[in-house]
Amino acid sequence: MSILQLDKGLWKARDDSAEQGDTRRLAHIVEADAGQAEKGEPVLLGFACDAGVARNQGRIGAAEGPAGIRKFLAGLPAHGMTRLLDAGDVVCVEDQLEDAQERLGLRVAELLERGARPLVLGGGHEIAWGSFQGLARWLEACGDTDPILVLNLDAHFDLRTGRPGSSGTPFDQIARYCEARGQALQYACLGVSRLANTPALYARAAEVGAVWVEDHDMQERHLEARLANVDALLARARHVYLTIDLDVLPAAVMPGVSAPAPYGVPMSVVEEIVLRIKASGKLRLADMAEYNPRFDVDGHGARAAARLAWQLLSR
Repeated sequence: MSILQLDKGLWKARDDSAEQGDTRRLAHIVEADAGQAEKGEPVLLGFACDAGVARNQGRIGAAEGPAGIRKFLAGLPAHGMTRLLDAGDVVCVEDQLEDAQERLGLRVAELLERGARPLVLGGGHEIAWGSFQGLARWLEACGDTDPILVLNLDAHFDLRTGRPGSSGTPFDQIARYCEARGQALQYACLGVSRLANTPALYARAAEVGAVWVEDHDMQERHLEARLANVDALLARARHVYLTIDLDVLPAAVMPGVSAPAPYGVPMSVVEEIVLRIKASGKLRLADMAEYNPRFDVDGHGARAAARLAWQLLSR
């Protein structure tokens, strides 16, 4: 494996070493991944890609998302973490989306084979088809056919059936892949906006046996019920792939996305669901999609994304 050079321009943070106690921030403990991950250790990986969003007629700029999130992660306190491994970025060149997704899948599979727990930063939600390819490749190599839960926190189903693939097609691609191989799959989409999905997409969700909850039933007053739903989904699966489309958050919290949500799911609800999934011991892979620094306001979205990433990276 070639040695990755960290971008020191991103991994910068204030130095409080003159103060008493543990003052380390993530920038002070980050290391380039060179195969040293311990079993279960989280590893960052970026997917710098706009091709899927462009194909889906969205606002491009998500290719800058991995760097934008890292910049705000850098200054967060370590709180007991001893190191953070960064495996760099898979970069999509122009419209070569399928090639980039395949390369992402290979990198994810490699990390899983080493026992790591990848956290992939996007990029558009086309990241999901690449991430899932890595999980599927690893499970196939292990001869493992146990049920997979794909849990998507998202305002959109992303079940479009048109091709070529885009940021709107990944879960249809996943469903068709699993159907062709007889792989047990449960797709769950939490935070769906009725105003952002056509009747055709609801029909496709029903066809693939998806479970979904709309945004108006994902507010703080519904948290206990939603966590019970998540627990039931977790109980039926052995492997969990968590994917967070950041446009599930309200636009005031997450302005920097292709399609800001006028209603959305509160950050507190999203975070509690993320923590419940992480605590299950079944989380194999997670990614975060759609952060677009070009449309962020004063780093509001980057700070929210970095907080969620920190929760997934901490042990």
